[in-house]
Amino acid sequence: MCSSSMPCPSVAKLALALALALATAPLGFSNTVVGSIVLTGQDPDFHAALGGNTTGAINFIQDSMKFITDPAFNTFSAGGINQFLYVEGSTPPPSGNIEGDLGLAAAGFVEGVNYTEADASTLLAQLANLGTKYSAIVIASDFGGNLTQAELSILDSQSSTIIAFLNQGGGLFAMAESGSTNPTSGQFGFLPFVVSSAQKNQAEVGNTLTPFGASLGLTVADINGNASHNIFTSTGGLNVVDYDSTGNILTLAGRGQVTVTGVTPEPGTLILVGSGLIGVIARRRRKTT
Repeated sequence: MCSSSMPCPSVAKLALALALALATAPLGFSNTVVGSIVLTGQDPDFHAALGGNTTGAINFIQDSMKFITDPAFNTFSAGGINQFLYVEGSTPPPSGNIEGDLGLAAAGFVEGVNYTEADASTLLAQLANLGTKYSAIVIASDFGGNLTQAELSILDSQSSTIIAFLNQGGGLFAMAESGSTNPTSGQFGFLPFVVSSAQKNQAEVGNTLTPFGASLGLTVADINGNASHNIFTSTGGLNVVDYDSTGNILTLAGRGQVTVTGVTPEPGTLILVGSGLIGVIARRRRKTT
């Protein structure tokens, strides 16, 4: 007969098996609809076409796009909507910048096939198509790429529209916003909880990748060898992807329900519950030995 001094082995094994199953359960099977977000102080839209490490920048774009359009989480991709909305200015880029769609092309994305581009003159109308024509929104960098204040102001004014789209299962990938060469303000204001430096231009040397960043498919080589232009000073509920050489956050990503105050992470509580059960079992075993 089982007792506190002699626990039933079958029960302990069952609990351990349950904990392991919960800990390793794929989160893609969750019924909760969440938004997928990548925000970076890097400008891979520039460096995929020009720069010291085009391969790394191409990988960065491709892995970010896979994350935000993964049909296991993106309800619109799962429903067969395969285009994304790309936001960038149409005025001539400042000296040293390029049209960021050159970087998208280097990464294998074709305008008219994979995405539609919108500038300030068409952006409001195209934002109305989020979730019907577009499964995700991708925003060019303002240093390296050609995002201008005109587009950023519209994006910021439509924050509620973008947040609602994310909470219906959409994706968002936004690249560096620093105001360095295309003078901008209100950086990342379309997600009001995001806090970033206005400007921090630096070479990518000694950047470090987190385990979460590696889970996206990125490598240390992908996040070094180019440049970055802003850092983030808080996470807002997202996960850190990489740090610069002095420990500042360069990239954030994650999935969850989005509000003006932050992101409530996706139901990854399965992992926490599984890990917690394993810990409880281990403690009980120590007490009975």
